[in-house]
Amino acid sequence: MSEGQNFTKGKILMPLVKFALPVLAAIFLQTMYGAVDMLVVGQFAQAADVSAVSTGSWLMQLITAFVVGIAMGTTILLGRKIGEGRAEEGGKIIGASIMLFIVIGVVITVIMEVFAVPIARIMQTPPEAFEATVSYVRICSAGAVFIVAYNVIGSIFRGLGDSKMPLVTVAIACVFNIAGDLLLVGVFGLAAAGAAIATVLAQVLSVVISLLIIRRRQFPFVFHKKDIVFDKKRMGEVFRLGFPIAFQDVLVGISFLAITAIVNSLGGIPSAGVGVAEKLCGFIMLVPSAFNQSMAAFVSQNMGAGETKRAKKALLCGIGMSLAVGVLMAYGAYFHGDILSGIFARDGEVIAASAEYLKAYAIDCLLVSVMFCMIGYFNGCGKTLFVMVQGIVGAFGVRIPVSFLMSRMVPVSLFGVGLATPCSSAVQIVLCVGYFFWGYRRGDHGRHYR
Repeated sequence: MSEGQNFTKGKILMPLVKFALPVLAAIFLQTMYGAVDMLVVGQFAQAADVSAVSTGSWLMQLITAFVVGIAMGTTILLGRKIGEGRAEEGGKIIGASIMLFIVIGVVITVIMEVFAVPIARIMQTPPEAFEATVSYVRICSAGAVFIVAYNVIGSIFRGLGDSKMPLVTVAIACVFNIAGDLLLVGVFGLAAAGAAIATVLAQVLSVVISLLIIRRRQFPFVFHKKDIVFDKKRMGEVFRLGFPIAFQDVLVGISFLAITAIVNSLGGIPSAGVGVAEKLCGFIMLVPSAFNQSMAAFVSQNMGAGETKRAKKALLCGIGMSLAVGVLMAYGAYFHGDILSGIFARDGEVIAASAEYLKAYAIDCLLVSVMFCMIGYFNGCGKTLFVMVQGIVGAFGVRIPVSFLMSRMVPVSLFGVGLATPCSSAVQIVLCVGYFFWGYRRGDHGRHYR
């Protein structure tokens, strides 16, 4: 396969790891990308602008999570066709995906521009940061089509077995965003609005440069402009596969926001401590997240080729590698949480609160190493509806209720509150394992592709 990998033949472990490493690097840059705006605005602007960027970026992250979830439908469908040996379908799938995401981008832009003020009110934005928040959201929303395109490019290449191009896309955006923040916020003093403009321009430039690179590449199919049509069937397939993932990701994000609100009610120190811990968790969870995306691409090709046993072996390899790293991360989070927290905080009480919360996340490091791989496996199988259901059960049936109950126990322990997350992961693993064996007894996991 030109400019990609065929995962249906040969070894399993090393191709999976080689594919996952660029995905890992891309997620790392994406995490850094989100931290740059806060860092630069915090250095050069007022506290109200920091609040505006924090509130506005959280909202844009929810929108991005939705887009990425839908785009996973393209990854799965494209990978399936490659595995089936029907690469000629690739151009039509990409054309239909482009049309679908143009529609989604326009709808997001209209909704966010019209409802920016009511949404800012719903999010309880502080009065002093209200106007800056609305401005940040509207500027970012004006570039929603490019934000969508930026994520779709990555989904297409992961479906082809190429994880390097998405890394290039993120790296380009990250570099331009840092430069734009320093120029617009640091030099011209545009504060939150400058950060928003830098974000949009970085996405625009990333998409343009990526398209120029893509024009010189060879693909295992022919793609023409005429393929970009309103193809209801293929657009429907992409949306059907991607929507459950997108819906779950958005609801999970909302559940963590609810936990944040619960912790905020405990006071300033616990709130700040958990905030620092959550920043660290974004980095701690990088490897499981990378295997999640990589597993979906790997499994979709093998399921398309009818290689169900090979897909199962890939799942076991992914869990083994992810768990090996998870043990190291768990050790660091549990025994050295204070050192890690000191990277983001100076206040001793905040560091202590963060370290206490991280002890619970240390347990989750082990559990998500299994859970994320299984979710990636089921996404690759096209069982995205089950993925959505188990995610909702974990978020709203376990995570929020447990964190609320723990916050009401006296004395309040942030370790206890933090246990809500590993409890949720444990329940989700039970659901995944049960569904896995139930599906294999019925021969169901490969049926969708035949």
